[in-house]
Amino acid sequence: MNLLRRKFLHLAAGAAALSVVSRFAWAQAYPTRPIRLIVGFPAGGSASDIVARLMGQWLSERLGQQFVVENRTGAATNIATEAVVRAPPDGYTLLFVTATNALNHTLYNNLNFNFISDIAPVASIYRTPFVMLVNPSVPAKTLLEFIAYAKANPGKLNMASSGSGGGPHVFGELFKAMAGVDMVHVPYRGNPFPDLLSGQVQVFFISIPPAVELIRTDKLRALAVTTATRQEVLPDIPTVGEFVPGYEASGWSGVGAPTGTPAEIVNKLNNEINAALADPQLKGRLADLGGTVIAGSPSDFGSFIAAEAEKWGKVIRAANIKLE
Repeated sequence: MNLLRRKFLHLAAGAAALSVVSRFAWAQAYPTRPIRLIVGFPAGGSASDIVARLMGQWLSERLGQQFVVENRTGAATNIATEAVVRAPPDGYTLLFVTATNALNHTLYNNLNFNFISDIAPVASIYRTPFVMLVNPSVPAKTLLEFIAYAKANPGKLNMASSGSGGGPHVFGELFKAMAGVDMVHVPYRGNPFPDLLSGQVQVFFISIPPAVELIRTDKLRALAVTTATRQEVLPDIPTVGEFVPGYEASGWSGVGAPTGTPAEIVNKLNNEINAALADPQLKGRLADLGGTVIAGSPSDFGSFIAAEAEKWGKVIRAANIKLE
């Protein structure tokens, strides 16, 4: 009996070791066919799509297999996310993750998936700073003057956004709550800039790149950037946090995979993406888009996503934000 037991344990240990070796060999060979990187935004229509294609091209050259960017638009990136959640967890279908995913985790109550538990974090890529813009007719040259003016005129300032529950909306709601001001939210399905330039709306939180030229030509006034530190492209513009302690908001992106994707493949992708972020040429392209790289481990990205989902979930619930 003891001899049989020893043989069984020996065979079991051998099988376990073989399994580990097989997984390692699989990860070493990966990828052996093209990989789909699914993006929830239109082709060429957003910084997210551009960054996904830059990263896909770099990874294709590095790993010797094509990374095919596939745009699955609709339902504020939820269609793209569900496509990845339902895909085999083998590393051949990846999701371009953005801050929108963290917002949707609270905004949508009837999704067929749970973003936090159904998408495994692979690697963070970059962070996008936003800027608080006002029409020049607003009698405030600084953020402190703006806060004082808004408090003296509650409900008289209109704050534009690109839609209820999106980044510009929730970033503005966090500012309203922390600064103690009352502004009327005006959601747009299209571009709010024409009405902001004409003065029909007075305030807009937007990513920096499309705003730079309007700021430099004095068509709009930048009061503050939303990130924790000042931005090189707008060095003289203070942060919101310099006057509203603790305020920070930014867009961000990274890569995720279906939960259950082997750790060896996740780690291999993470290493390659971090190598890309250290490449001076790619880093420069991301800087041209107004972003700063945020490299890290899969667990770092997972902790960041969880913190963002919790932070903005509180804002969404406190402001009673509902989808249109």
